[in-house]
Amino acid sequence: MKRVFSGVQPTGNLHLGNYLGAIRHFVRLQTAFECLYCVVDLHAITVAQDPATLRNNIREVTAAFLAAGIDPEAHIIFNQSQVAAHAELAWIFNCVARLGWLNRMTQFKEKAGKHRENASIGLYAYPVLMAADILAYKATHVPVGDDQKQHLELCRDIAQKFNNDFGQPVFPIVEPLILGAATRVMSLRDGRRKMSKSDPSDYSRINLNDDADSIALKIRKARTDPAPVPEPGLSAETLFETRPEALNLLTIYAALDDSTVEEVQRAHGGQPFSAFKAALTELAVARLAPIGAEMRRLVADPGHVDDVLRDGAERARALAAPVMREVMDVVGLLRP
Repeated sequence: MKRVFSGVQPTGNLHLGNYLGAIRHFVRLQTAFECLYCVVDLHAITVAQDPATLRNNIREVTAAFLAAGIDPEAHIIFNQSQVAAHAELAWIFNCVARLGWLNRMTQFKEKAGKHRENASIGLYAYPVLMAADILAYKATHVPVGDDQKQHLELCRDIAQKFNNDFGQPVFPIVEPLILGAATRVMSLRDGRRKMSKSDPSDYSRINLNDDADSIALKIRKARTDPAPVPEPGLSAETLFETRPEALNLLTIYAALDDSTVEEVQRAHGGQPFSAFKAALTELAVARLAPIGAEMRRLVADPGHVDDVLRDGAERARALAAPVMREVMDVVGLLRP
């Protein structure tokens, strides 16, 4: 059985970029894979968190999974901290991975910035925990964006070194799933910057829990330029350099419509952006407003969300248990 593992950090304000780049693909993978979708709360605490906010964010991500259409009975939705195998296997992998490998991780350098000496060990080592997340279930495939490719390579290196060190093929060499367009949705206020939950302007993003009126207002206020919608002919690279906000709206439309940017240009090229924004609003409201409404309903019922997580964690523990028994036997640790 081909098995997918993927996770989302509970950092609040899930937005259109999270949906188009990850969650929508999670839903589609259900037809071809056995899927485990994890709210990776242990990753979240690599930086300071307010405990009450963290708990709310865990439930919000879970609500987004459910509202988008992930089936918690056919597949597994759970939060990482409820399954001890993640932390246990991460420690064993800490003894397999090499400092040189982690020193090459560009995301740590970006996140720690000029304050590397004050960064937590967890932030430095979290790619090892990510490998444990995946391999605790012997997942065969992981959907990844451009920013996670390096971490998946590390996961593959750890699996291969573990297998070589102990002379047994315990772990699969995980394959990446590179899925779909619009994996990088840009800000509605600045087409050169990635859409971000940390942007101080709420008008820079469409939140997954926005209602129809909010979606419409944000698209109407989205930055464009005075020229009409570009017609086919220019490459995406050229459009990004010359008309990034126009390209961003075309990309969002194409992703929501399951079409290509060129197809959108053929249909709407030459129109004023006021007309194109009206079409984009209609499409975005149709696709996203029902998800937002269901998210709001689920967040208002935390008991149900917690039940989903509890059931998912129990099933995840059952899958991870034989893997951990095998790992401990191979390493030479005494099992309880």
